[in-house]
Amino acid sequence: MKHIATVQDAVTAFADFMEPTSAELDAIELESPLILAEVDLLDAQIKAMDRPANEVDARRIRRARNRVLAARRDLVNRTAGASTAGGAA
Repeated sequence: MKHIATVQDAVTAFADFMEPTSAELDAIELESPLILAEVDLLDAQIKAMDRPANEVDARRIRRARNRVLAARRDLVNRTAGASTAGGAA
């Protein structure tokens, strides 16, 4: 019987250096409405998979898609405004 050695020390040896920076945390916070909308869409799609298609499920998925599109639009508008704030024409 062979013993399998763990590589826990090798994997977590650099854990102190792998903390997210404040810029990365800000980016995650900026994208969180889109992430949550995409999770809601995925939940609606998963709920619709277990049973035959009906109007309520279709409406739920359609509304979730609209929320994803709105969140993407808002995210692009916020990031576009931030990137041209330096006086670009």
